[in-house]
Amino acid sequence: MSSSSAAKGKTVNTADNSSYELPWVEKYRPHILDDVVGNTDTIERLKVIARDGNCPHIIISGMPGIGKTTSIHCLAHQLLGDAYKEGVLELNASDERGIDVVRNKIKAFAQKKVTLPPGRHKIVILDEADSMTPGAQQALRRTMEIFSNTTRFCLACNMSNKIIEPIQSRCAILRYAKLRDQEVLKRLLEICEMEKVDYNDDGLTALIFTSEGDMRQAINNLQSTYSGFGFISGDNVFKVCDQPHPITVQALIRACLKGDVDTAIEKLNELWDQGYSAVDIVVTVFRVVKTFDEIPEYTKLEYIKEIGFTHMRILEGVGTLIQLAGLAARLCKMNVKPELLRI
Repeated sequence: MSSSSAAKGKTVNTADNSSYELPWVEKYRPHILDDVVGNTDTIERLKVIARDGNCPHIIISGMPGIGKTTSIHCLAHQLLGDAYKEGVLELNASDERGIDVVRNKIKAFAQKKVTLPPGRHKIVILDEADSMTPGAQQALRRTMEIFSNTTRFCLACNMSNKIIEPIQSRCAILRYAKLRDQEVLKRLLEICEMEKVDYNDDGLTALIFTSEGDMRQAINNLQSTYSGFGFISGDNVFKVCDQPHPITVQALIRACLKGDVDTAIEKLNELWDQGYSAVDIVVTVFRVVKTFDEIPEYTKLEYIKEIGFTHMRILEGVGTLIQLAGLAARLCKMNVKPELLRI
């Protein structure tokens, strides 16, 4: 986001008036497509649509928190200008997802007479569209067909395969990838500067680690940590996000690399005693292993395979310390010489 457009959204001194403020994720939400972070190629396609004015039906799919809904709002603002309020209907399909919503709300809006700029269409924004019932989706495809000369539909969803084929064939499908670490970092630094937030490098690294390419999560974690501690450090971020600390997990992995099962189980017990669930621990172990430079490439592949099998068992309901200890033992065994195992 450019500092000028961010400043427009900024209210008075943040530290003194925090009770009157918007959450930072809303305060620094982009209002034009140029300010949207990441997915450059897809955003360029939306800019062409905004410039030409002929908006097709659109499905944008991708992970949560990477700018799908924001992009649609920016596109609608640029297409409709001052007529945005009258010309846009937004529905969150996870709340309003029945067939009645399509028959009543959407149809009534599509039939409504609205004054728009020449050559523009009314826009229906359906957030979480993959949560719509099959019946509602069937009703929606007919509505899209009948009113396509006056109304265009923009659907945001996490998984496009949950949208029925007839709707997919009527839409241009845009897929958003997870945001890269540098893109998240750039936005976090801009917000830190505008909010006068004190931070160190460990703190920013922790924010990027905990967000996993989700910009909304990163900004929310930044604000939560700043509200709670007044300083963004690695330890503070992990306290707020309540995730197993990667330093402890790295110590566990190092013990496994040496074949030191006692230390590995000790580190595992340390995390377990802090109250983390088996899923929390195994997911963090995977994320640390994936980016851990001290592990040889072949060993890393074997580790990820074992972690995957354990994750599957835990998701099936066997989330016990014994499962995690078994994982640690198998990881240790990979690095013990065969002749030692025979003794």
